[in-house]
Amino acid sequence: MTRTIPTVDFTLAQSSNEDERKAFVQQVGDALHDIGFFALVNHGIDTELIMDAYAQCDRFFELDENTKRSYLLPEIAHQRGYTAFGVEHAKDNPAPDLKEFWQTGRGYPIDGPTPTYPQNVWPNDHAPAFRSVIDRLYTDMEELSKELLEACSLYLGMPEDWLPEMADQGNTIMRMIHYPPLDPTMPEGAVRSAAHEDINFITLLVTATADGLEVMDHDGSWIQVKGDEKAIIVDSGDMLQNLTNGLFRSVTHRVVNPQDSTSRRYSMPMFVHPRNEIDLTPHSDFVAKTGGIAKYQSIKAGDYLQQRLREIGLI
Repeated sequence: MTRTIPTVDFTLAQSSNEDERKAFVQQVGDALHDIGFFALVNHGIDTELIMDAYAQCDRFFELDENTKRSYLLPEIAHQRGYTAFGVEHAKDNPAPDLKEFWQTGRGYPIDGPTPTYPQNVWPNDHAPAFRSVIDRLYTDMEELSKELLEACSLYLGMPEDWLPEMADQGNTIMRMIHYPPLDPTMPEGAVRSAAHEDINFITLLVTATADGLEVMDHDGSWIQVKGDEKAIIVDSGDMLQNLTNGLFRSVTHRVVNPQDSTSRRYSMPMFVHPRNEIDLTPHSDFVAKTGGIAKYQSIKAGDYLQQRLREIGLI
């Protein structure tokens, strides 16, 4: 039988029944420990808001190339605004990914110290409703991510605010990705998103508009993740793997080219990051649970991010 990624029902987390809340924590943790991916259903994110966000993405990416490029911000490693087609590539793969994207984060607070994350930019002159829609989706997604990090913390035997506190005011970013139709001029070996692992703590992927996502299983085979508008795909990234000494897995995944070269695809992942100063050195508790030897590096989250942004061509 073809293997699939696990499905976790978010209503368990909201239950008044303690056993059901514990079951949610167990299912989230078991999935990230085993395959590093799961599909979250009944997640509470408004489907109409998701569809509206995709409509706003379509409006922006249909703009002419010069207009889109006016929002390029290479001086901040493309961490906000527009990133052009073919700029990013997977680590250790020189062929460019066949995608363009827009990135946004939480807004700056009204008062207090200046955050370490970049300030948002918006295409207000060319897509007037883009900001309000994407901001709403970002806020709802980040709130959901906190509840998932609480479950991860409890599964690991830590206080429920252990991981959420690390991500508070962190470098969390939402990416609106456009995979345009393919054409014969594209570089040999290039795919929509080459095999890679995510950098961050966890990723929440709003259901894509077409299939193509594949996850590598333990034996090296690929599990096809079918599109389902009712699910958000969740996976654990390198930073969480580093901190837990591999107890939570960062699993290789990719987006393959479609058989129909004329089709396009959109997806919207949120990459949940800790603050720059967070120490990702493998925690002693998890070193003890995973063989007694630290398997990953001692590094701060900000340095880890900068290192990876160089490796994928954004710096």
